[in-house]
Amino acid sequence: MKRGFAVAVRARGGRGRGTPANPAADPAATDPAGSEGSVPRRLLAVATRLFAEKGFDRTSVQEIVDTAGVTKGAMYHYFDSKDDLLAEIYTRVLRMQMTRLERIASGPGAVSERLGEAAADVVVTSIANLDDTTIFFRSLHQLSARKQREVRNERRRYHELFRSMVIEGQQAGVFTDRVPADIVVDFYFGSVHHLSTWYRPEGEWSATDVGGHYARLLLDALRPGAPQT
Repeated sequence: MKRGFAVAVRARGGRGRGTPANPAADPAATDPAGSEGSVPRRLLAVATRLFAEKGFDRTSVQEIVDTAGVTKGAMYHYFDSKDDLLAEIYTRVLRMQMTRLERIASGPGAVSERLGEAAADVVVTSIANLDDTTIFFRSLHQLSARKQREVRNERRRYHELFRSMVIEGQQAGVFTDRVPADIVVDFYFGSVHHLSTWYRPEGEWSATDVGGHYARLLLDALRPGAPQT
């Protein structure tokens, strides 16, 4: 197997069957709140469960704090609103993915190896945190316009760094330039965001399997001389 296609991630909530443990892949590992029992961690865990069970709009702040066993004052010490909780559920995953992408992009190896590793990594980490990302995308439209802009700006930073590796390979002649890098990135991440509609952890393929397949499809499509339609 080529370098970069085996990605180690600790799955959350049973996602990512068959992937080895790696604390760096867990958003909690980069959460400054600290231990498993910290107030922010409890609030996020409870909010994630309630949003999944009842929906964002039908879950009240009072229900969240009662279930988490904290006061509203404690919640508002860490989060300004229910919107902030929803945004944090997703952005903590995105921050973890950005940290990993920065390491991959600046690391050693040919650009094709680095892009392959990055392509597999975003699939594996998305599957490992599939509940969080699914809840967020289902409820994104219910966030305030300001909060939506903030989240989209964070996601754009990730896509731009990924795109820079595509451009690097195109300029070096390693990847075909017949398809603009922007379209390559939009197409690839469209398929990543679609994972929640079909991936099942109890199914035939592990998260690592799927990540490897996605990465190979991307690199094959970018190979100079590959059939173009």
